[in-house]
Amino acid sequence: MNRQATLNQGKSTSRTKGLVLLAIFSAIIVVLAYTPFIGYIPLGFTRATIIHIPVIIGSLMLGPKKGAFLGGVFGLTSFINNTINPTLTSFVFTPFYSLGDYSGGIGSLIICFVPRILIGVVPYYVYRFVHKLRGREGVSAPGLILAGLSGALVNTLLVMNLIFVFFRDAYAAANGVAANAVYGFILGIIGVNGIPEAIVAAVITLILGKTLMRKGVRERLGV
Repeated sequence: MNRQATLNQGKSTSRTKGLVLLAIFSAIIVVLAYTPFIGYIPLGFTRATIIHIPVIIGSLMLGPKKGAFLGGVFGLTSFINNTINPTLTSFVFTPFYSLGDYSGGIGSLIICFVPRILIGVVPYYVYRFVHKLRGREGVSAPGLILAGLSGALVNTLLVMNLIFVFFRDAYAAANGVAANAVYGFILGIIGVNGIPEAIVAAVITLILGKTLMRKGVRERLGV
């Protein structure tokens, strides 16, 4: 009986610690999102971001369910920012902003939330897969690098390609690009914006993950 009570108490403590960490990661995302020129960096035609990094780290530490929640928080901050502080192309992220004849819709919500939720899911499984392939104990540096890359790229590639699917003509007009050349323009954004974001995410995930993913650290944090 005492043993069972101890086990239950341990599970309850671990669950509480997990929720505390979830709240901390969520707070970091919100702070980044609403600190000017840090979380979202305006580039005129779009916004670069580093908010995917705490989502990736949170996914690795807390698992894909909590990671998906953190991705949803990221998506929500993007939705709010593009609604109350819009750029020329904010209609692709919110149905509540219009640019001339062009306005957002259900596609805006899909673009805003689905890729960001997947940031909290994909890196977890990428890391687990690479770690299993290595077949060794301890933190996997290649796994951390690939987790960081995958988290950033799943965001950029899905967002930009979904923009093409849902808002090709409107996005072309907003950026002064011919409709038949818009995908080339999108590929340019992926190269100029998405690749550096992915490299930064890989480096920071490696640096932070080498400490936070250690068994002793995770045990002390209760995850």
